[in-house]
Amino acid sequence: MSWGLAFFALVSQAGCLNTGDITGQMIPHSWRGNPWGPDAEAARRCGRLPSIPSNPSMSAWDAWGRGHLRDGDIVFRMGDARIACGLYPFSQISAEMADSRYSHTGIVAWENGEPVVYDTNKLGPRKQPFPIWVLDVAGGIAVKRPDANNQRFVSGALVFCRDTYQRQVPFDRRLSLDQDQFYCIELTERAYRSAGLVLSEPIRIDHLPRYQHFPKAVWFARHFSPVRPDQSAFVIGNDSIGIWSSRALTLIYEAPDARFPYAEPGEVTARSTDAHSNSGSILR
Repeated sequence: MSWGLAFFALVSQAGCLNTGDITGQMIPHSWRGNPWGPDAEAARRCGRLPSIPSNPSMSAWDAWGRGHLRDGDIVFRMGDARIACGLYPFSQISAEMADSRYSHTGIVAWENGEPVVYDTNKLGPRKQPFPIWVLDVAGGIAVKRPDANNQRFVSGALVFCRDTYQRQVPFDRRLSLDQDQFYCIELTERAYRSAGLVLSEPIRIDHLPRYQHFPKAVWFARHFSPVRPDQSAFVIGNDSIGIWSSRALTLIYEAPDARFPYAEPGEVTARSTDAHSNSGSILR
């Protein structure tokens, strides 16, 4: 059964399933429900939930985010979701199956003078300040932005994110393309589609670039998982498939780790090579 669960995590880009994120571990055990949903947001405002303490890395990312992020930016990260008592790194393997460097996405919005990230996981839609969202990066991080011709879609995408957050639309465990539940990558795609911008097309799970490299996971999925190999899903992907491949997006930042931002706060990020390169370059 562990392989069946692993496969379910793999094909769903399992970073969005993880409830063992660092930020989740900072929530009191007495709290019930989504620790980053509307109820938790209200609880923090009145002091019923403690705020997350800062550290030098968070302070650096806070300054960087304030100096560089804009409404509608799509943030990508490699997570560290695990199963089997922490022995099975299925965030990394999910990304490998889709030939991606990342396992999770979110959309940036400026609210109350700071950048926050809307995304979703097993507990439902979340809103986190950007430096807190970065705490759960376990590898690479990147930011892509709708180009000048597609900035007009940003406001509509943020309306979708805020509505999904307020309604606490359930997490989609079956990875269906129905629009009554969402998994993390689907939320990003649906937000922009609601505004009129198609970022990517879904791909059949058994057509993922490295699908055949995981025969045990595939076998167990056929017998124990509600996810069918012949169904289609939205993925992060790479330069050829998924959201990452969208020609509507421009890469503005990418780094192999998120301990500290490579660009100093206030420094203009730029890229001297093609924005759709898959070289993994650090933008400065």
